[in-house]
Amino acid sequence: MICLTLIASVLIATVSIYQFRKEARIYHQDRLERKEDAITQHINYILSTTTYPLTTENLPLIFKDKIQELANIHALEINIHDLKGNLLISSKGNFSIDSLARPISPIILKIIQSSTSKRFVDLKQIDGQRYRSSYSYLKDTKFKPLGILNLPYPEETSFYENEVKNFLIRFGQVYFFMLLTSIMLAYFLSSYITKSLQAISERIFDTRFNKKNEKIPIEASSSKEIISLITAYNGMVDKLEESAVKLAQSEREQAWREMAKQVAHEIKNPLTPMRLTVQSFQRKFDPNDPNVNQKVDDYSKTLIQQIDTMSSVASAFSNFASMPAQQNETLDVVKVVRLALEIFNEYYIYFEAEQEEIITKIDRTQLIRIITNLVKNAIQAIPETEPEPKIEVKVYKENNNAKIIVKDNGVGISMEHKNRIFEPKFTTKTSGMGLGLGIIKNIVENYHGTITFQSEDGKGTVFLVTLPIINT
Repeated sequence: MICLTLIASVLIATVSIYQFRKEARIYHQDRLERKEDAITQHINYILSTTTYPLTTENLPLIFKDKIQELANIHALEINIHDLKGNLLISSKGNFSIDSLARPISPIILKIIQSSTSKRFVDLKQIDGQRYRSSYSYLKDTKFKPLGILNLPYPEETSFYENEVKNFLIRFGQVYFFMLLTSIMLAYFLSSYITKSLQAISERIFDTRFNKKNEKIPIEASSSKEIISLITAYNGMVDKLEESAVKLAQSEREQAWREMAKQVAHEIKNPLTPMRLTVQSFQRKFDPNDPNVNQKVDDYSKTLIQQIDTMSSVASAFSNFASMPAQQNETLDVVKVVRLALEIFNEYYIYFEAEQEEIITKIDRTQLIRIITNLVKNAIQAIPETEPEPKIEVKVYKENNNAKIIVKDNGVGISMEHKNRIFEPKFTTKTSGMGLGLGIIKNIVENYHGTITFQSEDGKGTVFLVTLPIINT
């Protein structure tokens, strides 16, 4: 809009200046023709009333006392030349005849002779002044050429230049106001148009698959295009929410199917030795055997061991599938972590706390579960051949978070296993279901915290648990 205003102003100013100059040229052309007609009629009257014979040689005598009078009456310089272009007489005195009264050039003479109107107007620029010089024949009563009349006419352009100047000043003022108006109008229009687009852009930028996305309300003042765009976005939000629900349900079903397969596999493992043991006992049992009591005892221990394995599998699955309700209580995180470490007998477990106490609200049992699982994993990660085993547990407060670090110098976690370490059924051990870190992750996230780790294969692992401190 601003660009169009500027282009329009330049075009109008250019056309206006051109029109002013064209009108000035037409005005001076018409004025010269009128003066030329009047002077010619006056000259013809003088020629018709003179007593001198009408010849070219007598023209200076005929107009000797009349040419100055003619120039004064018509306010124009008058020069009379012979048919060869030589000056015969001029309204200017001989002492002041300048370059305008010099002989007519042969080119102009040829043009006059070849012209049907026997007339020619020459345009000249002398000392910055523009002149129109008209050339026409003087004829006697029998229309025989006697000489050539030259009328130098200066074009006075000061009036038109002032008009153009005044016009441009007024025009500039008007268009400056229009330019300001265009800028303001363009600003408000663009703001009005982009306001809705900006809101839609921000909503689209904030749209996430894993969260509740808000729809954009449709305003009555919005344009059809904006309403169509908002409608399309709101429809996309509905479809996205529907897809998210279906995906979440599908993932849950898939997770439970995988978990069910894992549990069934873990339960089948002890059932096989139990079956073989019972079949062997049934086949080889002899009441009269002197070692019958020892065999029954061995048989019972084998069954009990397998039953305990099945019980641990069921307990692990139960703990993961349904976490107990949080029983938050005001406690000292430093104290609870120290107590949780007392159940371990390993001499290489070291505890450090930067603050004497960190008071918050949290479930004591779940906090103990976090510590015991992490420390137990750290113990199992250290090989028996390690000459200097070491596990460091550190508790400190940073900003408004309680942070717990469990660091070991065990075998570490390989690159291929890092992305799967928190998967519910993933484990690198020969026993267990791999639910410990999954349980810990659920507990931490229930408290809006985070659990991360850094590990270097063959050098050890560092787990960092961050729990927000809840005001007591």
